[in-house]
Amino acid sequence: MAAQRANVPEGYWIWVSIHEKSLILYKGVQVQKRYGIATGTYHTPSPIGVYRISHRFSGDLGGFGTRFLGLNVPWGVYGIHGTNRPSSIGSNASHGCIRMFVKDSEDLYAKVPNGAKVVLEGGPYGLLDTTLKPIGPGERSSHVAAVQSKLRSLGYYQGSADGLYGAGTARAVRKTRKALGLPDGESVDQAFYKAIGLILFE
Repeated sequence: MAAQRANVPEGYWIWVSIHEKSLILYKGVQVQKRYGIATGTYHTPSPIGVYRISHRFSGDLGGFGTRFLGLNVPWGVYGIHGTNRPSSIGSNASHGCIRMFVKDSEDLYAKVPNGAKVVLEGGPYGLLDTTLKPIGPGERSSHVAAVQSKLRSLGYYQGSADGLYGAGTARAVRKTRKALGLPDGESVDQAFYKAIGLILFE
């Protein structure tokens, strides 16, 4: 059960399964409700990780329906909201946000407070979801955060794993590539993932 795999809060919290296109509202370990959702596309993925609801908006939000629950994702603006495209529910269709039917978003909005924990699960490989996606300068994603974390553990990177591929990350990648005998550059490709030991296991 999802609740048994998390550090379970006493109050309301949310578990999002990106691949199952499901949002589950918990109160402690008890399931309160399940909702169908839409998530990000391959090029604009939903942010895998553990976050908090940090802000909220209500009213006529156009394409975002009538309710928006913002998440404290460090590399961009993401949230849980309604949609004026209900046919997209159940698919990979958003720019990374979690879309819900308008009535479902209103129901959820009324139940969860700011500060509530939100877990976004992408697949069996943590921040890597199910693929070793090539990344480079300017990218913002959980893949960047995974690479930053690995490089920090190897001593090549001193910054935080914030998911932002900026100048510090680029310098660390160049340094790592040189140290491990890879061609010069700032890109993270399959050879780089393998060299730093960041691989997907069966």
